[in-house]
Amino acid sequence: MELRLDFTDKQITPWAGMSLVKRMLDHIGWDLAMTRANLPQPGSNRGYAPEQLIGQFMLSLWCGANRFEHLEVTRFDGVLARIFGFERMANYKALTRLLDKFDQASIANTFASLYQHLFEQVGLQTLTLDLDSTVLTRYGVQQGAARGYNPSKRGRASHHPLLAFCADSRMIANVWLRPGNAHTANNAIGFLQSSIAHLGAGKRVGLLRADSGFSENAFLQHLEQSQTAYTVAMRLVQPLQHALVSARWWPLQEHDQAGRTSKADKANQCLDEVAGIELCEIHYQASSWDAPRRVIGVRQHMKTRPQAKGKSLSLFAEDADISGWRYAAIVTDLKLPAVQVWRTYRGRADCENRIKELKYDFALGTLARRNFWATEAALHWVMLAFNLMSLFRTAMQRQLNKTGSMQTLASLRQQLFAQAGFITKEGKSRTLKLATAMQRREWVTGLWNASKSFELPVTVRPIFEPAPTG
Repeated sequence: MELRLDFTDKQITPWAGMSLVKRMLDHIGWDLAMTRANLPQPGSNRGYAPEQLIGQFMLSLWCGANRFEHLEVTRFDGVLARIFGFERMANYKALTRLLDKFDQASIANTFASLYQHLFEQVGLQTLTLDLDSTVLTRYGVQQGAARGYNPSKRGRASHHPLLAFCADSRMIANVWLRPGNAHTANNAIGFLQSSIAHLGAGKRVGLLRADSGFSENAFLQHLEQSQTAYTVAMRLVQPLQHALVSARWWPLQEHDQAGRTSKADKANQCLDEVAGIELCEIHYQASSWDAPRRVIGVRQHMKTRPQAKGKSLSLFAEDADISGWRYAAIVTDLKLPAVQVWRTYRGRADCENRIKELKYDFALGTLARRNFWATEAALHWVMLAFNLMSLFRTAMQRQLNKTGSMQTLASLRQQLFAQAGFITKEGKSRTLKLATAMQRREWVTGLWNASKSFELPVTVRPIFEPAPTG
């Protein structure tokens, strides 16, 4: 049967599920935090409030925008405008003009208080901080884009930002944009101090984990002087390769007693899982270090564990007994057994999952302006949008898990936020009506009721609990 085309004047949104996020924003006082954040103001009385422009930017990101031009996805959505309290939606160019007003000083003045406000919603005082970097390939002409290490697009200009992840709450504490040819540890101490400040008063870093780019002596000395426990990967330079080959190695299962269950079947399962892994412990002094430090070595046999992480030792490529293993080394000041140090560090791999989600779901690599500081400001707003969504997932975890795991924005967007709906008004009361399938209405009602009283600050299980002192 041929369909006939017609139109309706009823305002309908495909994103009615975003009303749940608006409830959380109201619970944490996000609008008030934004007004106190010293945002650059418009030059005209007719200009949009910067709080609305940023709110519209985040809303568009959550709804799938991955370019500045794609922010138009929410511009003509009258229902979303009413839900979020916007009189009318702005053009994306108004946002880009706002971003272009940021400079180094305004970035420092604006974002610290916003990060602190979000970390106030987390019920932990001691946090685990993971430092990492990533490569953002650039096309066109952007300030700071330079040729450097770029594994996916060799020779292409890029930016090389630093990121600080709070592993306990799956939130991000900081991001610094840097040229593509910047070394990983360049200005790492300043970045760490800025990241700790973003956590807010009363919170401290109980453990810092980082990749091999941060194993410089100055950075490790800073951690030791500030009494910050650390586990940091090391580059497998030639002297370290010799030290690892000369070390005494032992199979992991002989020293894997922490966290074991008493049930025989689970114990046997653990023994099977660690087959082909060996550990060693050495005191090693790199050429740039002023004293030896404790280093934990890990090697995994490629035949037993073909997906093993690590690197082969280039100096011993001709030795069949050595070349069959993949090696890694971790420098630490922890007093824990070697296997616990390795397991504690291994949790840092979750950073890669967060970076992938930032790139695929939050447009981390595609929101670039010609101006360097405008691009960094955009990255900070992306991180805050990520943190808000992380808080939402944690606060609503019990209800969300009733229909399976929803640990990424993409799954939330498809299963929850993409709800067709419209608003009706009777007297002074307004009602949001959803076109939800009958089988899902009970679940959506449960989410709606749960969102009336978000349990904040959210409580999460700490990744690492430092041993008591004294």
